[in-house]
Amino acid sequence: MTDYISDGAIKVIELIGVSEIGFEQAMQQAVSKAAETIQGITGVEVLKQSARVQDGVVCQYRVNVRIAFVVQ
Repeated sequence: MTDYISDGAIKVIELIGVSEIGFEQAMQQAVSKAAETIQGITGVEVLKQSARVQDGVVCQYRVNVRIAFVVQ
């Protein structure tokens, strides 16, 4: 999930990305939002995908992810 580092530490957080377009954009939403306040993101792991359905139509895509970044 993360790049090799010679020493130090990597922190991992869990987020849920949300999109009305698709799973890939939901993942990108999670990474983009995290990047607004977290520097040095090194990886993302998709844990789960789910969707909200309304009137028989998928109306929202959700992706549970783990995001890794180097602790400064």
